[in-house]
Amino acid sequence: MTGPVDLFGAEYSVYVRICRIVLAEKGVEYTLHPIDVFASDGPPQDYLDLNPFGRIPSLRHGNLVLYETDAITAYIDEAFDGPDLMPAGIQARARARQIMRLADTEIYRHLVWGVCVPSRENAAMPGLERAGLILGELQRLAGENWMAGDQVSLADAHVYPMLAYFSLVPEGAAKLAQFDRLAQWMEQMRELNSVIFSRFSEEKPSAGSL
Repeated sequence: MTGPVDLFGAEYSVYVRICRIVLAEKGVEYTLHPIDVFASDGPPQDYLDLNPFGRIPSLRHGNLVLYETDAITAYIDEAFDGPDLMPAGIQARARARQIMRLADTEIYRHLVWGVCVPSRENAAMPGLERAGLILGELQRLAGENWMAGDQVSLADAHVYPMLAYFSLVPEGAAKLAQFDRLAQWMEQMRELNSVIFSRFSEEKPSAGSL
């Protein structure tokens, strides 16, 4: 299938960033169309025509429209040239999928919505109580250098944006520092061009900084 690649969503979104990292790792050129789901009047109707649930991201490639991040990233990996972003071995692929689900069910729920979001409102951060369990299990499951296998995979792309937000909260950064291999993996991920290009605004150097 040919045609332009259009990604719809907001730069602040964890799940949009996952797709942007995957697109960059595959070397796919695309256009990002800003969609703010938190706007007072909600997403525009032309976006709801693509995704009636109003969530982000969505991807359009030619005549194909996809929503749900795991479907989008799997499609990008299979439809375009570039390095394979899933390990070759059956067990390694299963581990990658397990880590991706862990990101959705535990990391996003407890470390993003349970820590990062309330921290912005100076509210209690209930997710911190579960952070040690989540990070410990993630470190146990992770490979020696990358989340799954010997190179960057979809699992790395799914986990990093969530922990990037978590690490911006002082309490989150302190928790992460307790898990040396995860902390090292975070530093390794921060050096990837795909990660640098898609940084959240809070990660970007402030004006006038060195």
